[in-house]
Amino acid sequence: MKWEDFIRKAGEYPVIESKVFLTGTEKPEALRVQIGRWEKAGKLIKVKRGVYLPAPPYRRVEVWEPYLAGLLKRPSYLSLEKALEFHGCVPEAVPVFTSVTTKRPAAFSSPAGTFTYRHLDPSLFWGYEGHIIRGQNALIASPEKALLDLLYLYRRKVPPGYIRELRLQNPERIDPGRLLEYAARFNKPRILRAARRIRDELAQTAAGEREL
Repeated sequence: MKWEDFIRKAGEYPVIESKVFLTGTEKPEALRVQIGRWEKAGKLIKVKRGVYLPAPPYRRVEVWEPYLAGLLKRPSYLSLEKALEFHGCVPEAVPVFTSVTTKRPAAFSSPAGTFTYRHLDPSLFWGYEGHIIRGQNALIASPEKALLDLLYLYRRKVPPGYIRELRLQNPERIDPGRLLEYAARFNKPRILRAARRIRDELAQTAAGEREL
C-alpha cells in the first residue's frame, strides 16, 4: 500500500491501530513491514506496539490525551493528580497521565506523552465518568475518587494542613458527602479517617474564602 492511500484512510482517526488496518488486508505482513518503514521515516509516531499517531505534517485530527490513555491500556480510567487537574482542583499542569487499571502496571513514553498505569483491585474500579472532547471518549475519575485513589495507592497520610500541602483549589468541586460515601466503600479505616480530615479541611478552606 502506498503512503498516500494509507494516510487518506488512517488520517480520519485520531489514533492509528495497526490491527484495524491489517484486518481484511490481503497481505497483512507486507503492510506491517510498511508501517515499520513509515515509522522509521518519521511519518508515524509509535506510542506502543500497534498504536501510532500520524506525524504532525500528516495529522488531520488531534488526539485528546485522556482518550489515548484509555486506549493504551484496557480497562483503565484516568485518575490521581491528572484527573484532579482535569477537574481544576490543582493549580499546576501535571506532566504525566496516570491511570488505574485492574491489569498489570505499565508505562509508555513517546512524543505523545508519558502514560503510566497503577494496578487497582477490581473491587475499587469505579467512581469514573465518560467525557467527550473532539468526539473522543475518555473515562476520568470524579475528583472525589481521584483523591481517594491517590491516598490509597500512594499510602499517603493526611496530617493537619494536608489540603494546603496538596494545594487543592476550587474546593466546591469536591462533594464532601460523596467523598465520605466513596471512602466507606474502600473498607479501609485509614481511607475513611483521611476522607474525614479532608472534608473538615475543605470546609475550613471554603469558610475562609467566604469571609474574604
